[in-house]
Amino acid sequence: MLLEKLAGVENRYEELNRLIAGHSGGDYSKIAEYSKERAVLEEIVAKFNEYKAVLKDLDEAQKMLATPDLKELAEAEIPHLEKRKEQLDEMMKQLLLPRDPRDDKSVIVEIRAGAGGDEAGIFAADLFRMYVRYSEGRNWKVDLMSANDTDRGGYKEVIFEVKGKGAFSRLKYESGVHRVQRVPLTESQGRIHTSTATVAVLAEVDEVEIDVPASDVKIDTYRASSAGGQNVQKNATAVRLTHVPSGLVVTCEDERSQTQNRLRAMGILRARLYDAAIEKRQKEASEARKLQIGSGDRSEKIRTYNYPQGRVTDHRIGVSVFNLPAVMQGGIDEFIDELATRDQAEKLAEAGV
Repeated sequence: MLLEKLAGVENRYEELNRLIAGHSGGDYSKIAEYSKERAVLEEIVAKFNEYKAVLKDLDEAQKMLATPDLKELAEAEIPHLEKRKEQLDEMMKQLLLPRDPRDDKSVIVEIRAGAGGDEAGIFAADLFRMYVRYSEGRNWKVDLMSANDTDRGGYKEVIFEVKGKGAFSRLKYESGVHRVQRVPLTESQGRIHTSTATVAVLAEVDEVEIDVPASDVKIDTYRASSAGGQNVQKNATAVRLTHVPSGLVVTCEDERSQTQNRLRAMGILRARLYDAAIEKRQKEASEARKLQIGSGDRSEKIRTYNYPQGRVTDHRIGVSVFNLPAVMQGGIDEFIDELATRDQAEKLAEAGV
């Protein structure tokens, strides 16, 4: 079964090489498409070639056992070859798993305050800082795109971009409802309150990947309410985009010019539409969507941050850590690693490889 799948991949790789050679000096978009697919298959084919070489060496070593002069050499060589065969076998199983084409992409993260009033907004700001620190630790660049502040130093909504290879492959597990339990600064009697914030992680997409006709987008401009430059109140620099077919609305007012705000808003709109298209395809294929955003209600949660106990619990995997300050400083790899491992194990079981 595994060898059949690998042979199929190798055949497709060779076919892509022929197709690229046949389009030389021709359709550049097709060449780019074929090259992108070939790059995905390249590592699998390289491992498969090494695997075939190891099988050949192992077969020859086993034949050498029948020759007295070579038996000792073969006995020393066979364990190493068998170990390498097992390693390559496991590597290729992982490489054959259905790969999310968005994994290498940069992301747009949207955080919205949920249930809990002012405290929910403060928690949204805490999550924003947590992701900024996590991203900085991986040398990813963070760029604030849009923010709707609260009077208490929090956010009703904050949207930011994380630029870096593989950002989506890690941060996609953060989509969902996050819950905080703590005593708010405004609480005079020391009672613990529960608040929530929702996190949505969207892969960045370009115009080639999703076509948004200009006729489908209504554009409104208005004066920005936030600080964004000396002339921000005099000119209509803020932009509101309405995607007429879906009803999706995106606003952006943090940049100094209308053009910059429009470009940013289009980037967010494309990411949301692409995410919606992916979700629709998954539902049509009857695949359970693991990373639901939810409504922000207290009963829906993927992770709880309990300040009195210094504990953070991820409810999807049943893992708790008692080092909340480190988590809020960006130490979320323990959760992400476990989520990625379990996700991979489920895919292996489904694929039957």
